[in-house]
Amino acid sequence: MVVAKFMDPLDGIMIHRGMSHSLLFHLFLAPIFGWCIQRIEKKRISFKSATWMAFWCLFTHPLLDMCTTWGTQILWPLPYRYSLNCIFVIDPLYTIPFLIFLIMVWRTKNNELRAKYVRRGLYISTGYMLLALSIKSYALYKFEKALVDQNISYNEIMVKPTPFNLILWNANVASKEGYFLGDYSLFDTQPIHFTLYPKDYNLEASLKDNTYFKKLRIISEGWFIVNQIDNKIYFNDLRFGILNDNPKTPQFVFSYQFIQSSEGLKAVEVPKNRGDAKALLKRLFIRLKGN
Repeated sequence: MVVAKFMDPLDGIMIHRGMSHSLLFHLFLAPIFGWCIQRIEKKRISFKSATWMAFWCLFTHPLLDMCTTWGTQILWPLPYRYSLNCIFVIDPLYTIPFLIFLIMVWRTKNNELRAKYVRRGLYISTGYMLLALSIKSYALYKFEKALVDQNISYNEIMVKPTPFNLILWNANVASKEGYFLGDYSLFDTQPIHFTLYPKDYNLEASLKDNTYFKKLRIISEGWFIVNQIDNKIYFNDLRFGILNDNPKTPQFVFSYQFIQSSEGLKAVEVPKNRGDAKALLKRLFIRLKGN
């Protein structure tokens, strides 16, 4: 949302995909947009049809967002975010075919052809999403089997795709000791390896009254670890992966450092550079090919 640009960064993140992505908000907006469309089209479309078109144009956006890792507060004002974790937020194999058919619709004036192109685009995109859900279910089965085989007890598991593909998947596994992180490629021939990132309960307890810590706990939906490196305290969101795989000095994609300010301890996002992204993508491409 544009309004987030005028807020504290953490407050902006907290409302991201919130009210603006909710069913209630789109039910409110759809009649307004429907009336505007009817006026623009000089009543060549009924108000009811224009409203339904506006609603589905708006509401399919949060439905798609709900398939990604970040999730969507689709039932706002309820505080819960819903996420299927079956597709990365950017996936060319989903977007490009859909875009091609939209361009074809735009370039032709034949209504029958336009309807045909729209249907094809929907069939392909929906088919790809169903494929993503199927592969995720298979990856979940492989992770759960590996945990049983390795006698790892756990409370909860989150399985999600890595950037730009449906071949390599990550798992976050919550246990009493901390979080086991592992990955699985459809081309793997060796057992899945899990790395334990322990929870520092004492360090967490020292931050429990900190406003920024409370916000970050909500944002991360509980999937986080707090660690201390060189006397610097970091809050790491586990949901979006890790830039390196060293459990002693881990660097996560989304990490926040607590620094002293006039307000006390303040959480500031650790900056990332282009080299981090290149190194991550290179590592993912190598891992994608199997272990």
